Formats: sequence, C-alpha cells, structure tokens
Amino acid sequence: MGAHTKPRTLGEVMREIRSRNGWTLKEMSGKSGIPVSTLSKVEHNRLTLSYDKLQQLSQRLNIRMSDLFAEEDPASAPARVTGRRSIGKLDNAVRVTTDNYDYFYLCTDLRQKRMIPIVTRIRAQSAKEFGDLVRHHGEEFIYVIEGGIEVHSEFYDPVRIDAGEGIYLDSSMGHAYVTAEGCEEAVVLGVCSSEDDGLMDSLINLRG
Repeated sequence: MGAHTKPRTLGEVMREIRSRNGWTLKEMSGKSGIPVSTLSKVEHNRLTLSYDKLQQLSQRLNIRMSDLFAEEDPASAPARVTGRRSIGKLDNAVRVTTDNYDYFYLCTDLRQKRMIPIVTRIRAQSAKEFGDLVRHHGEEFIYVIEGGIEVHSEFYDPVRIDAGEGIYLDSSMGHAYVTAEGCEEAVVLGVCSSEDDGLMDSLINLRG
C-alpha cells in the first residue's frame, strides 16, 4: 500500500490540524484571521493560499510553515530512511506565490529531504523589480525549462541562462533570478540542497 499512498494536499493537512485541535471551521477562522469560506475551499482543494496567508496561518496558529507541506509527524520520522521515493507532479505540488515567483514545491510527502525540488515561474523582469538579493543555506542547481533568465549574484556579473541550460551556485551567496531580455516569464526547475534540517523553513520564509 505504501507505494500507492498519495501525498497529502494542503487541504488535507489543514483538515488534520483543525481536527487535531478540535476546532470548527469558524473557530479556526477566528484564530487564523482567514475567512471561513477561504478555509473551506482550501480544505476541499478548490483553492490554495498565497505566501502571505500561509505565513499568517503559521504565525497565528504557532506552527512551522514547513508543517503545512507534509503529512508525516517529524517526531515519528526515523532519523535515517532508505528505499523511499516520491513522484513529483505539478497537480499535487504545493503552490506558494510571491511578488516575483510562483513556486511549485514537489515531493512534499517526504520529510527530511536533503534536496528540495521546486518548479518556479519567474515574473520579475529586472533586478530593481526583484529587490534585495536572497541568501539561504546550501547549494542549488537551476535548469531553465522555458524562456530565459538572467542570474544576478553577489560576486559575479549578471549572466543569461536560456532553455536547456543550467547554473549551479552557492546559495549563501546573494542571488536573484529574473527574466532575460525579451521574455515576459520563464519556467525553471530548481533543486536546493543542504545539510541543514531547516532548509525547507528557510526557503519558505524567503520573500523572493
């Protein structure tokens, strides 16, 4: 059965949090500040939450944002797991929207991953529009699927990366991805890796 178990959606995770605390939708709405109608749609997988709403939910309910992204209780997770796998599909990815990007987090049913795969739609068209460079633990590899991107970083001149090309970099170096000249949007596959167990929280809490 394990091989056929579907990853939980954000709606299922939200329902579980609510039932674990014995809250009605109205009570959860009161605690989180998110309307009942919105919570109901999320629980029925008809709506996802923006970055701001996810952050609001985690702060007001005093839970880590990464707990909204997986089904397994970290206390019950074995320290070292082998032979596991997860199929990454956009239709069961967890979507987070920021000003610059739409992130689609893949394989969110697996906890304690050393690598975090993310498909990202990039909308920011200039470094000025993007804002401050971002930094987090570890290293990352970005492969351009559609369009082209311009990579800005702390120690290097901007470089253009087109579809079919990739870039590997140290994530603790300030960096930003924006669309290349002539592209309104670009789609990339990113894989972030770190020895740090808190990588998922670090990534989710970045305002790209």
